[in-house]
Amino acid sequence: MFRQFRRWQSQKIVHKVQRGDGHLLEPYHLKHLFSRSLFYAKLREDDDIVHIYAVNVNYFSEESTTELYRDGKHWATSELPAIFPVPGGMIEVATSTYGLKRMHYVTHEGTEHPLAPDPLSTEGLRMRFDARFPGVSAIVGKIAIVVLLVSLLLGLPQLAATISQISFIADLVGTFESPVALPNWLNRTLLVSGALAAVERALMLRSHWLIDMETSWWDT
Repeated sequence: MFRQFRRWQSQKIVHKVQRGDGHLLEPYHLKHLFSRSLFYAKLREDDDIVHIYAVNVNYFSEESTTELYRDGKHWATSELPAIFPVPGGMIEVATSTYGLKRMHYVTHEGTEHPLAPDPLSTEGLRMRFDARFPGVSAIVGKIAIVVLLVSLLLGLPQLAATISQISFIADLVGTFESPVALPNWLNRTLLVSGALAAVERALMLRSHWLIDMETSWWDT
């Protein structure tokens, strides 16, 4: 049943895809570090020729869209989250408040492969650091997980207490007093550190429903 729902949801997203106009892909520059993500996938088509697909996400565009390019020419565009049908499967793209949470090529058999980031992009620089210093990178990743889980454990009761103070909710279920009451400076510290941890996980295309639950609140 869940698989059928997922298939129905995917088909609904695919219907948002519109044909591209053929304009050329703008090369990635350092000025795009904090405003744009660019990823690539090499896919073999029916003509037995390998074509390069590129997915471009501009975070400051007026419309929440992403673009697909084929061999440097605009091939398709879609609202986010997006699913682009491509040879052998589909490319799934999703963003969060802190960056990307999905940029994967999914085959018809269900195998997932993350796309390769542009070497000059923020994601590309982070993944190059991961390849050059895997030990340090692993430690950074684990610290990000700990920070997000601590922020979740300490922030969730306080958020529940705040929500319970809303009049119609208080009348419906009563009020809740949080067992955790942190000073404002510590809550602000957790907020900033949690945001940095969320950015770190976004750069590595890592997303988990529990670990990243707190960062998802802003998206919903």
